[in-house]
Amino acid sequence: MTTPFAAIILAAGKGTRMKSALPKVLHEIAGRPMLGHAMAAAGQAGAQEVLLVTAPDQDAVRAFADTQGGKITHCIQRQQLGTGDAVRAAFDAAGTQTRFVVMFGDTPLMRADVLAALAEDESDVAVLGFEPEDAAAYGRVVMDADTPTAIIEYKDADEATRAITLCNGGAMGLSRTALEKYLPQLRNDNAQGEYYLPDMVGLAHNDGAMTALVMASAEDTMGVDSRAGQAKAEGLMQARLRQKFLEAGVGMQNPDSVFFSFDTEIAADVMLEPHIKINPGVSIAAGTTIKAFTHLEGVRIGKHAAIGPYARLRPGTTVGDEAKIGNFVETKKADIGKGAKVSHLSYIGDAELGMDVNIGAGTITCNYDGFNKHLTKIGDGAFIGSNSSLIAPVSIGKGAYLGSSSAISKDVPDDALVVTRAAVREIAGWGAKFRAKNQKKDK
Repeated sequence: MTTPFAAIILAAGKGTRMKSALPKVLHEIAGRPMLGHAMAAAGQAGAQEVLLVTAPDQDAVRAFADTQGGKITHCIQRQQLGTGDAVRAAFDAAGTQTRFVVMFGDTPLMRADVLAALAEDESDVAVLGFEPEDAAAYGRVVMDADTPTAIIEYKDADEATRAITLCNGGAMGLSRTALEKYLPQLRNDNAQGEYYLPDMVGLAHNDGAMTALVMASAEDTMGVDSRAGQAKAEGLMQARLRQKFLEAGVGMQNPDSVFFSFDTEIAADVMLEPHIKINPGVSIAAGTTIKAFTHLEGVRIGKHAAIGPYARLRPGTTVGDEAKIGNFVETKKADIGKGAKVSHLSYIGDAELGMDVNIGAGTITCNYDGFNKHLTKIGDGAFIGSNSSLIAPVSIGKGAYLGSSSAISKDVPDDALVVTRAAVREIAGWGAKFRAKNQKKDK
C-alpha cells in the first residue's frame, strides 16, 4: 500500500536561460509540458494532492496544471527567495497530510518509483542522492555511515566537501513534524542569500531526528534549464519510449529515427519504418505497418493497415482494419473504413469513407468554404476516379463510380456513374497556326 502523501512541486522559476516567452515548465518533452510529466509521476507514485508553487504572474502555468486532473492547491511564492521559501509557501497552504515529497516542475524524467520511495521512507528527512560521472556544481550530500548529516551547496563547499561524489538529487521526503520544526529555522546566510531547503538535513540531524538516503540515477534527477538541456531530456525520454515499445513487441528498423509522444499506444507486431514522427493522441493496432517519413497526430489506426510512406494523418482521423493510406496523402478529421484505399497524392478532410472505398490519385475533398467546414460521405465500395474534386457537403452512394477529373457538387446515388468532364473539342492545325502567328511578333 503506497504511503499517502502530498507532492510539493516547485515551478516558480523564471527559466531565463531558456530565452523564451513560454514559462520554463511548459516547454515540452515527448509532446507534454515538463510540468505535466512531473505531475503524472507524482500521481503514479500515489500523491493525494499537488501543492503547486508558482510565481504571481504565472497564470499560464496554473491554467495548464488545472487541466491535468487530481486535487491541486495553488501556492504563490511572492519573491524568489530560494527553495526553502518556496516550500514554506506550499506548507502554509497544506491540509492535514503527514508526509510530503518535494520535487521540481522541470524534472520530466523523474520516475514514480523514486518519488514513492521518498514517500514511503519513515525518516523525518529523506534525501535523494545520485552519483553523476561529473559532480560539477551539484550540492554534495555529507554522510556519516548510512546517514545523511548535511547537504552543502557547491558555492558554499570547501575543497574537501567538493571532493565528495554523492550529489543532491533535489527531491526530498519530509514529515509534517520536520516541516513544522525546521522550516522556520532556515537562514539565508549563504553565497546566494537564499533559504535553502537542503539545510533541513543538517537541522534535522543535529536535532537528533531521523534522516535517510534514497538513491536515484542521474537521469531521474535531471533538471532542464536551457534549450540544450531540453534537447538532452528529449533524447533520454525518446530512448525510454523506444525501449518500452521494443520490449512490447513493436518492430523498428531504425529506432533512433522514430519519435514518440508520452501517450502513444502501439500494439505488438506493428512495424515502424525509419523517420516517423508520432505526436500526441495516436494509437496503432496490431499488424499495421507505418512506412518511412510519416507524420501522425490525434489518429486511431486499426489492425493490419498500411500507412505511408510520406503520409500525414492529422487529428480526428480514424483508419479501419486493412485500410491503406499511401504516399503523399493528407487526412484530417476523416473516418476511413475497413479495406479502403487512399493510395497516393490526395487530401481527405472532414470525410466519412465506407468499407472498400477506392480513392484515385489527386482526389481532394473540398471541405472549406472560407467560413465553415463541410462533410463528404462516400458509401461502401465506391470508386473515385483520379483527379476528382468532391465539393462538400456531398454524398457519394454505395458502389458508385466517379469518372476521373470529375468535380462533384451534388449527391450521387448508389451504383451510379457520374462523369463531369467537358466534351472533347478538336481543332486541327491550331498549334502550327498559333506558333506561326507568335513567331512573326518576335521579329
